[in-house]
Amino acid sequence: MKVATWNINGVVRRLPLLLDWLSRAQPDVVALQETKATDAEFPKAALAAAGYGAITVGQRPWNGVALLARGSEPIPVRRALPGDAGDKQARYVEAAIDGVLFASIYLPNGNPQPGPKFAYKLAWFERLIAHAESLQASGHPVVLLGDFNVVPTDADIYDATGSYRDNALLQPEPRAAYARLLGHGWTDAIRARHPEAEIYTFWDYLRNRWPRNAGMRIDHLLLSASIAARLKDAAVDREERGRDGASDHAPAWARLAAPRATRRAP
Repeated sequence: MKVATWNINGVVRRLPLLLDWLSRAQPDVVALQETKATDAEFPKAALAAAGYGAITVGQRPWNGVALLARGSEPIPVRRALPGDAGDKQARYVEAAIDGVLFASIYLPNGNPQPGPKFAYKLAWFERLIAHAESLQASGHPVVLLGDFNVVPTDADIYDATGSYRDNALLQPEPRAAYARLLGHGWTDAIRARHPEAEIYTFWDYLRNRWPRNAGMRIDHLLLSASIAARLKDAAVDREERGRDGASDHAPAWARLAAPRATRRAP
């Protein structure tokens, strides 16, 4: 099973790029963020023609998340992160696909910080940690995928001391929250396979950052303890960032082995 996450930065505008990548990469499950489309606007028909069922939580002009499943329809579980009934931002969707629970996550950016947007980011992160802990405790195979808007360490950015040093993505509080999340038993698939490599998933449109490879790793695939042993490979399709009209993110993916068959007692 190949699972992927991609902040598509406008699914209607970048539908041709998405369809082309799906045809070439053949992922089985895809989490999308920043779809920037309502549920009615989401291109379900075009994706169905390409062989993918979809569940969406849409919103304009920002936000929006989705889960795609190759050859099947995702089974909806949650359309919002629990913990705050008043939060109406479309940042979380959870569905069962092929015996695994998947969540597409678009964690708040938090800029400018300090301020209300940064406070919202930290509060959202705490809700995610609490919910993820309950998912981990369930024992079911779970994969959390998405744009977490956090650079986990200085090794995950081209320069932690430059223009990004005051950015909400690098602050101690969200970094500590991400570390606590991992500490509850989640495996960061990219770092598990490439512990020392320079790997980025996002390159800003500004300041010529893509040609300079001035990127950062903020899109993550986290595996529950019950599925982490199935991890076979993980990488980033960074060349997608260089295409005409591309998102400022590239798809990140992981390949999981099939579950072992359970032998029946004689």
